[in-house]
Amino acid sequence: MSFSLEAMKHEMDIDKRNENPASGPGDSLLQWSQWQLLDSILPTGGFAHAFGLEAAIQARFISEPGDFKIYVIHVLENTASLLLPFVYKASKCSDLDTWSNLDKTLEAMLTNEVSRKASVSQGSALLRTAASVFVEVPSLKNMRDMLLASGAVSVHHAPVFGLVYGLLGFDSETSQRAYMFITMRDIISAATRLNLVGPLSASVLQHEIAHVAEKLVKKWMNRSIEEACQTSPLQDTIQGCHSYLFSRLFCS
Repeated sequence: MSFSLEAMKHEMDIDKRNENPASGPGDSLLQWSQWQLLDSILPTGGFAHAFGLEAAIQARFISEPGDFKIYVIHVLENTASLLLPFVYKASKCSDLDTWSNLDKTLEAMLTNEVSRKASVSQGSALLRTAASVFVEVPSLKNMRDMLLASGAVSVHHAPVFGLVYGLLGFDSETSQRAYMFITMRDIISAATRLNLVGPLSASVLQHEIAHVAEKLVKKWMNRSIEEACQTSPLQDTIQGCHSYLFSRLFCS
């Protein structure tokens, strides 16, 4: 796949936007795109996944709100250490071959089938949705047609997320921080639907954990793929047990 993304970036004049990201009417429009990408109404399938939360509850790993707070932090740690390097690299990706290698590397690194399927499902949905919504970036449609039709890659969520953010003109730091935000948003939302916490308590918890998430972003920001790793293997193991549950609300 020699299909270059540099030409696509040139079409959208993304480099010019990034040189002066704080001025001009184009930046205001870019913020609308950012908010839309973070909005839960975007149909990417994120709310069908709970990061192993159901398995953790049934295994008595979580029995009270305090346990849930610790669990969320562990999920964020794993996300930062394992996936932020892929978001970072993909947001600066210059060609489809490089991106495909990223996707294949992540496919090999994911250690349980539950998280692997969740990543592929959300990645494919995000690519389809972004190509349909952000039609001003024809690169997204070209990528969607090539990647989803080829079957040569799995289309994992983190590399797709970074690539979409990069093509829309966001800097790599914004991309990584946004990825951590949607992870925190989705798991806390899952907890409210499982009646583990109420909506108000969930909002309070999200605000309390924000500073922890920011520290993790700064710790793992701009890391190379070679540094990607699991820092909370127990949480990853618990998520892998999700498929063995007799009854479940979420897909992962």
